[in-house]
Amino acid sequence: MNQIHPVADAPTSPTRPADATPSAPITGSLPPLTRRSAALLFGDDTGAATAEYAIATMAAVAFAGLLVVIMRSDEVRGILTDLVRRALTVA
Repeated sequence: MNQIHPVADAPTSPTRPADATPSAPITGSLPPLTRRSAALLFGDDTGAATAEYAIATMAAVAFAGLLVVIMRSDEVRGILTDLVRRALTVA
């Protein structure tokens, strides 16, 4: 049975030597980033609003979790109970 080894059978290119491992750095220079190529690469902001909503939702959930932890402490529970008792007591 003929098995294929991904590194040994990978095609060589001018920027990656034939004996390079996949984690070896690629040598050579990158093409310059022009205004046109930057607009093509980074111009599309599809999904940006969804990502912002997701991040805001995660922050809100984390804040709610923190409030739950704080509200369950005995000291805060005592302060809130005392506040409610004083508010309901007619002086």
